[in-house]
Amino acid sequence: MSTTKDTKTKGAESAELGALQAALAAEHAAVYGYGVVGGRIDEARRAEARAAYDAHRARRDELARAVRDLGGRPEVSAAAYALPFAVKDSAVAVQLAADLEERVAGVYSDLVRASSGDRRRSAAEALREAAVRAVRWRGESVAFPGLAEREAPSATPAAATPSPS
Repeated sequence: MSTTKDTKTKGAESAELGALQAALAAEHAAVYGYGVVGGRIDEARRAEARAAYDAHRARRDELARAVRDLGGRPEVSAAAYALPFAVKDSAVAVQLAADLEERVAGVYSDLVRASSGDRRRSAAEALREAAVRAVRWRGESVAFPGLAEREAPSATPAAATPSPS
């Protein structure tokens, strides 16, 4: 019964293609975001922002090739992206850079789960790179990069605070 195996293979490829497209869309947004960061960042961190911008452009191009390799049509970049907050100065540009990296790490965690072999290794490497850049920008780390936004909805600061005895 190769039909069941073929269906599972096609389902896995479809999930992988979807995760690749999501990662590509995230990279498009990161490239755009780093354009904003570069316009506001202090000179002292401009080289770091440029290196991150170049890394995201390279990952974007790699993902577009991977999508084509699976027979898909790569997501195109939007003309503009809504930023999570106004970027008025260098300090806020640093916050945006950290936010971009955390969002990209989250999408790569999905790609790690949906892929295998070399593509999975590449996605894990991209997740690690984004997590390291986020730590550098933010100055602190999280236990599981890429999973912060997936916390349980019931986990609130009040629930985590011990009650007085």
